[in-house]
Amino acid sequence: MDYPTTPDGRYFVVKGRLWRCTNPALEESTRQALVKQLMAARRAVKTAQQQDNEIALKAARERVHQGFVAQIGL
Repeated sequence: MDYPTTPDGRYFVVKGRLWRCTNPALEESTRQALVKQLMAARRAVKTAQQQDNEIALKAARERVHQGFVAQIGL
């Protein structure tokens, strides 16, 4: 599906709701590397939850946050 985007390319619209896009200024190779890191961090969250490990969960969630921020360019 192809969703409409805002003029600045930072958001796309689905059912009237804005969703943040990847920073359009990122090179494709950089974007792919950041997505890979973000997905690894999300898997780490799942593993920490399954193991009921609060310390690992906190660290994994911080990695998810950092990966998200890096990807969208905040």
